[in-house]
Amino acid sequence: MKRGIFITFEGPEGGGKTTQAKRLIARLIEEGHEVIYTREPGGTKTGELIRDILQHDRAGEPIHPETEVFLFAASRSQLVREVIQPALDKGVHVVCDRFADSTTVYQGYGRGFDIDRMIDINAMAIGKAIPDITFLLDVDVDLGFERIHARQKELFTESDRIEREAKAFHQKVRYGYLELAGRWPERFVTLDASQDPDSVTAAVWERVVRVLA
Repeated sequence: MKRGIFITFEGPEGGGKTTQAKRLIARLIEEGHEVIYTREPGGTKTGELIRDILQHDRAGEPIHPETEVFLFAASRSQLVREVIQPALDKGVHVVCDRFADSTTVYQGYGRGFDIDRMIDINAMAIGKAIPDITFLLDVDVDLGFERIHARQKELFTESDRIEREAKAFHQKVRYGYLELAGRWPERFVTLDASQDPDSVTAAVWERVVRVLA
């Protein structure tokens, strides 16, 4: 049986990752493909509990950077073995909203951990589940947060723990993503997420069609 295609969406805050991932899912289904959507951290019962700790301060105490790294890896390991790898093995396509690159960037470039060590930790967590294509939705940090604040105002929500980090942290994150895209150009597709969403959607689909072929 042919392995499913594994597609991930990455990028700084406010780049439209969730919107584009869900649009791609809808288009793939429309074209007759079997596909599932998942997200990080989360995607399993265990992962969603970890997500509450990481994003919403559910533990009620400061999270040490080292703890943060391993919590992300634990959530990812569960997601890969419970959801992603079984689906790929059955020939089902998987679209994931963030994956291992997020930890490399946020905890490596953002927090200052050694990048190669982050990559090694990710490798243990993901096993064989290496994305076939990663869409990096690149957006200026200021524009990204303008979008986030507009969305929060519309939905009456507040910033999560990561979104509350200083601007300098998010600048490092954006730089880190661009560095990874240069490191693995065969996997990364960098798109200008400041464009209107329909233009980004069209660019995503154009590349996915090539991979499917």
